Amino acid sequence: MANRGPSYGLSREVQEKIEQKYDLELEAKLVDWIKAQCNHDKGPPQPGSVYFQEWLMDGTLLCRLMNSLHPEGKAPIPKVSGSKMAFKQMEHISQFLRAAEDYGVRATDIFQTVDLWEGKNMAAVQRTLMALGSLAITKNDGLYKGDPSWFFRKAQENRRAFSAEQLRHGQNIIGLQMGSNKGATQSGMTGYGMPRQIM
Repeated sequence: MANRGPSYGLSREVQEKIEQKYDLELEAKLVDWIKAQCNHDKGPPQPGSVYFQEWLMDGTLLCRLMNSLHPEGKAPIPKVSGSKMAFKQMEHISQFLRAAEDYGVRATDIFQTVDLWEGKNMAAVQRTLMALGSLAITKNDGLYKGDPSWFFRKAQENRRAFSAEQLRHGQNIIGLQMGSNKGATQSGMTGYGMPRQIM
């Protein structure tokens, strides 16, 4: 983390709201998935956003994760070095983010490099990894490793093709969106201006 003094006032309130979005249960799932997907043999980090941030901060694990979701020889991040230099680690995070967007993660689900590097918004990091896991399961290309129940499958397009005869037949049917007068009568209605008879 960068050396920053404590925040006060509105800045502190905003940071507290961001920190409240961090989910420890989701962190445990994500750690298990990353370890399974990358064949990572080191122990998991201690629970908590600070330890999760330290575990991912150099970007190498994220790059390995992204490469493991692609077939052999088609890795989007070919060179991953274990450098301790800050600019190199931030470059790894940026490469992961570009590759995640190319993989199909929506731009609104992708965190900023400083969110992880400075630990400013670890909930956004979780959101990105969650979206990546969901996409990996949805693609169903055999490259996802881990428990399928960790992530939800994204909805897939289900195009329907109707023949010209089916389309013509549908023009003769009144859809329920247009309303229906089936079974409606005027029995029990009174004339305009007459009081209702309540018994």
